[in-house]
Amino acid sequence: MSGKKIGLSQNTAPLHDALAAYRTNRIVPFDVPGHKQGRGTPELTAFLGRDCMSVDVNSMKPLDNLSHPTSVIRDAESLAAEAFGADAAFLMVGGTTSAVQAMIMSVCHAGDSIIIPRNVHKSAINALILSGIRPIYVDPGIHARLGISLGMDADDVAGAIEANPDAKAVFINNPTYYGICPDLEKIVDMAHKAGMAALVDEAHGTHFYFGEGLPPSAMSVGADMSSVSMHKTGGSLTQSSLLVMKSALVEPDYVRTIINLTQTTSASYLLMSSIDIARKHLATEGSEIFRRVLELAEYARSEINGIGGYYAFSGEIVNGRDIAAFDATKLSVHTLKIGLAGVEVYDILRDDYGIQIEFGDMGNLLAIISVGDTHYNIERLVSSLAEIKRLHSKEGLDLWDHEYIPPVVRLSPQEAFYAPRRPVPIKESSGEISSEFVMCYPPGIPILAPGELITEDALGYILYAKSKGSLVMGPQDMTLQNIQVVSSN
Repeated sequence: MSGKKIGLSQNTAPLHDALAAYRTNRIVPFDVPGHKQGRGTPELTAFLGRDCMSVDVNSMKPLDNLSHPTSVIRDAESLAAEAFGADAAFLMVGGTTSAVQAMIMSVCHAGDSIIIPRNVHKSAINALILSGIRPIYVDPGIHARLGISLGMDADDVAGAIEANPDAKAVFINNPTYYGICPDLEKIVDMAHKAGMAALVDEAHGTHFYFGEGLPPSAMSVGADMSSVSMHKTGGSLTQSSLLVMKSALVEPDYVRTIINLTQTTSASYLLMSSIDIARKHLATEGSEIFRRVLELAEYARSEINGIGGYYAFSGEIVNGRDIAAFDATKLSVHTLKIGLAGVEVYDILRDDYGIQIEFGDMGNLLAIISVGDTHYNIERLVSSLAEIKRLHSKEGLDLWDHEYIPPVVRLSPQEAFYAPRRPVPIKESSGEISSEFVMCYPPGIPILAPGELITEDALGYILYAKSKGSLVMGPQDMTLQNIQVVSSN
């Protein structure tokens, strides 16, 4: 898994090659999985294809073992490390959720504290619940016009470091779901000067490592670890990810041990080989790939802004503080000026026009532009948005104008999650302490996390989001009639 020169070419995909050889050798399987190369499940094989089923296999000597790689998986990880400018890389088959949790649990232990933006994905807070780590939240800024949460202001991080010198790490989003990037290099430098690890969630930033004219990547500025969703913008299969690191603070072998605490011992070779193939593709063609992606995104942005009413924002919102850079591949569009919430436009696009975008919130929608998109697809999206404005736009409506609710923390996530709890009607829950998550998904950023006071603002947002059609999830009661709160008895 070393990122140093390894005698392998980025034009190779060692795990893919090993699987291809396995298929050619026509091995007779008396091991798991039980479908036996698809012969036992003809309907599934017809659906996914015989080629796919023939390499859905179990760990064996020629194919290595993800829990303790010594051959082709080790080589695939070494190539990934080299491609991402890291000292080590780990193939992850539990999504970037597992990578985020492994990063945090590798540098923090029970009772330690971590400086973390409150607009993190729930996977980071889940790590705190599992491990007993105490969060020191830094509230992101809120954009006055767009209502979206931003990056951490470096000055706010400096204040948190000064007030909490015993914190073990600083956790950073790069970028946010909307494409907002903080001053990554400055925050990483501050963390290191304070003796803290710099951990970066780059779930939406795979392309930063290969494209030109994009914000800096975690490894390029010396961060210790980064979780990278290869499947989001890198082209691998859903649920496949990487954890990359460049650190003297912790040994890679120890990180592997932490990963193995929660990662499956039956790793999917479909997922792992997709990472290997996608890495090869990015390392050899990434610059050209993301040049085309940027070109498509900028064209779409220009066309959407030409409709009027919509605002497809870009680098003009950079302010050097909580928006230090912007990922222009993100097609984020503000919708409130046409009188519709972002989630309403999201629903209309899917239901009436057959267009599935990434997500919509109260004021914005996000379309992911990738190498798989075409000018035809962009034109279809633009024309649909124009027609939605013509047919559905409204005026004078009272629309929620921000999506981030500053938390009021009363207990640590672990304390609240495992405390005695009781259900209360959600409409009567203001003033209680939540013992569970409430979030819109996507993006999976909690409106409420365990240990936080249920304020009127938070409650109002939850009920408004539900009324507008957002998928509100997290509570034990999936109907969202009740919420579990910390019991005072």
